[in-house]
Amino acid sequence: MNTRIYVLRFPKEVIDQPIICNLVKKFDIEFNILKATILMQQEGVMVLEFSGHKANVKKGIKYLEDLGVKVQSLAGSIRRDDEKCYQCGACTGICPTGALHIVRPEMAVAFDPDKCTACGLCVAVCPARAMEVSLNGDIELAA
Repeated sequence: MNTRIYVLRFPKEVIDQPIICNLVKKFDIEFNILKATILMQQEGVMVLEFSGHKANVKKGIKYLEDLGVKVQSLAGSIRRDDEKCYQCGACTGICPTGALHIVRPEMAVAFDPDKCTACGLCVAVCPARAMEVSLNGDIELAA
């Protein structure tokens, strides 16, 4: 199962079509909407997490591009600064993949980078600013 985050930019001519629904039906791709701004007669922008077999995701992206949708991968990685982290657990409630979770009975916050899709939601909620995201390996963003 392949999981990646993409930014989709829809031209105003196609925003009224069931494009995301077709990704599920035709290409067996699961999705998680992380952010969306779609207004009638304007360009639409969505940040989606796609999950599916690599070949299906590739076919789905080709389908989107054939419709005029611009697709940009946000491949990246998340890093936790263990010295800054004070184990509050705020990140665990927002993590969509379970990469950040509470270990019981110790009540410690664990981070599993293999489950992380670099969505960046933890960066925004971390009060200690212990989480950092690197997009495409060259842009560092901190909370």
